[in-house]
Amino acid sequence: MEIRGPRLLPARREEIELRTEDGLRLVGELALPEAAEPVATLVTLHPLPTAGGFMDSHILRKAAARLPALADLAVLRFNTRGTSSPRGASEGVFDGGTAERLDVAAAMAFVHERGLPRPWLVGWSFGTELALKYGRQHDIEGVILLSPPLHRATTAEVAAWAQDDRQVVVLVPELDDYLRPDEATERFAAIPHARLIAVDGGRHLWVGESQTRRVLDEIVSAVNPAALPLRQEWPAV
Repeated sequence: MEIRGPRLLPARREEIELRTEDGLRLVGELALPEAAEPVATLVTLHPLPTAGGFMDSHILRKAAARLPALADLAVLRFNTRGTSSPRGASEGVFDGGTAERLDVAAAMAFVHERGLPRPWLVGWSFGTELALKYGRQHDIEGVILLSPPLHRATTAEVAAWAQDDRQVVVLVPELDDYLRPDEATERFAAIPHARLIAVDGGRHLWVGESQTRRVLDEIVSAVNPAALPLRQEWPAV
């Protein structure tokens, strides 16, 4: 059966809670390979909650649904402060990307406590701002930025990654609403080792199965290339 849409592939899935340094409870989910230990960990940071972003935003939900089975990856999703989803509501209120630094820290503390291997921050839209602003403070292998708007991350915060040898992978849709490939090339030029991938026909929300597959392929290419090409079919249950 073809793998597409919201289909869940086999995995060990656990509802989790994160605790921030300022005392908030954040809700989330950890998805692990069903029968193997993960080879790497995706710590996902969702789009802008005031524009409908949450841990179930479709690319992140599909990463958690597919990549534990297809690429032996652990996928951690959570709602940042003040964000709700079917999983539940995280405590606190949206702070425009400032106090959310504590949310990122709580997720990374959870990764450390569980001994999850080779963590990467995977941010989408608003989530890319958090990855750029706060990722360097944590023990990660790199950041993967999906549709970065560069509204909140300052020029200095972007340029700081030039002094860091960890990987910076940037997926920029050709038809993005906020930052398109030509401008992105200029804005990320401050990071000589950044790998900018312009996606023909791509849009900010990555709608459609072909765009979903392209994004997941690029994530796996960075994190566990041995798993490529990703299967597109799975036996029916």
